[in-house]
Amino acid sequence: MQFKDYYQVMGVARDATQDEIRRAYRKLARKYHPDVSKEPDAENRFKELGEAYEVLKDAEKRTAYDQLGTNFKGGQEFRPPPDWNAGFEFSGGGFTGGDAADYSDFFESLFGRSFHAGGGGRAPFPARGEDHHAKVLIDLEDAYQGATRTITLRVPGVDARGHVVTRERVLNVSIPKGIREGQHIRLSGQGSPGAGEGQAGDLYLEIEFRAHPLYRVEGRDIYLDLPVAPWEAALGATVKVPTLGGIVELKIPEGSMSGRKLRLKGRGIPGVPPGDCYVILAIALPPADSETAKGFYRKMAQELNFNPRAKLGV
Repeated sequence: MQFKDYYQVMGVARDATQDEIRRAYRKLARKYHPDVSKEPDAENRFKELGEAYEVLKDAEKRTAYDQLGTNFKGGQEFRPPPDWNAGFEFSGGGFTGGDAADYSDFFESLFGRSFHAGGGGRAPFPARGEDHHAKVLIDLEDAYQGATRTITLRVPGVDARGHVVTRERVLNVSIPKGIREGQHIRLSGQGSPGAGEGQAGDLYLEIEFRAHPLYRVEGRDIYLDLPVAPWEAALGATVKVPTLGGIVELKIPEGSMSGRKLRLKGRGIPGVPPGDCYVILAIALPPADSETAKGFYRKMAQELNFNPRAKLGV
């Protein structure tokens, strides 16, 4: 998938106002409209323009696109960076016009179903306000214990001079114990105001976990790579293991190998049923940084009939 420089497609500067973008689109759309244009690549250029305008005309999509930064160049191989759209508050829908088939894979990867859902259309008066959506990052410990956290969202908008700007919105949010990635916290009445006597919309916070230095998460299960000494793996041992609920003791079976998976039942994210904590053994070798240590290794080499590459036939 290739990165698309929408500003280059539209021939406008990155700090162009919304009016400047609208004028540029109208001018180029007339030039490349397939029904009237004599340009050989008019149809493709017209589609490119439509896609670029779909993003740049919308303050929310434009703010999210700008978040990618200026290091990407048009045509460069591209994958969306992790959490690229976290912390933004959006309203409305993803595809706001046209057929999804008219848009590129690049557009869909940024503004498809994963961007945000809901919205679209104008309700009759009086009407309930639009729901808003935002992806937020939380610590795994907060999901395990539950917590109240102050979260700052950036809300895109357009200032009086037509430039896209963002303002900060600070919220105190109760994070329920046991919440998983991909679930939503609904903040009632925190979306757009209603029209007439209509109620305000809601704000939905999609949960994502920050990268953790120790654990990986799959659903409610937690995974931990646990270093063990060669003698602990070979002879068996009882060792201490950090879990989200505190330190517990784990019995390492005799003859364990690297990669062996041991389960600590119910030590994952709380729920019904709770997740488990899986401990993946990783045999750590003591460094041969002294004559004594080197002597041990030489003795092992002499006395142990061990070929770690025997299964490879060498």
